[in-house]
Amino acid sequence: MNLFARIPMPIAVCDASGAIILANPAMTAEWGETSGTLRGRNVLELFRPDEETQVLRIAEAVRLGRRSRYPVAVHWEAAGGTRRHGELTAEPVSDTADEVPGLLVLLRVLGEEHALAPEPVEAATPAETRILALLAGGATTAQAARGTGLTTDGVTYHLRRLTERWGAANRTELVARAYALGVLTPGVWPPVA
Repeated sequence: MNLFARIPMPIAVCDASGAIILANPAMTAEWGETSGTLRGRNVLELFRPDEETQVLRIAEAVRLGRRSRYPVAVHWEAAGGTRRHGELTAEPVSDTADEVPGLLVLLRVLGEEHALAPEPVEAATPAETRILALLAGGATTAQAARGTGLTTDGVTYHLRRLTERWGAANRTELVARAYALGVLTPGVWPPVA
């Protein structure tokens, strides 16, 4: 219990339906609450999934006894009224394989949404745009390197810079952001800038 309380990442232990059994101080602090006050509340009352179908898939997987980690993109209003977004990871846990699993729920806070206008996102360079178009078309790092005349390290360098600049978690999110920001042209195949 002492170790659980010291973990800086917000964590909760829930029953199979998502009702909180135990939450560490980092999780309760996210809500401006004290220890024990989240007990009995459902995590889906606290966090809103960005895509409802993710929750249905997890519920079905738990019902079927599958044991995997299930990430869910979520948003919520934290203590003080700040709207935040992040990722909940639900992992079924139990002492035996026959037992109905509970859920270990970890929260990774990715950012806050402020009432102010968002800061403009720095556009992609021509090399970055070409790399993104190749990735959107399914190219590997090596294929993107051949398609741009760069080395694989050069492609990785550009992807790392884009990831940091756009706050993306992975390559899929980079490609999605490229479409959202108008760097890549939607509705065109193969992908083009």
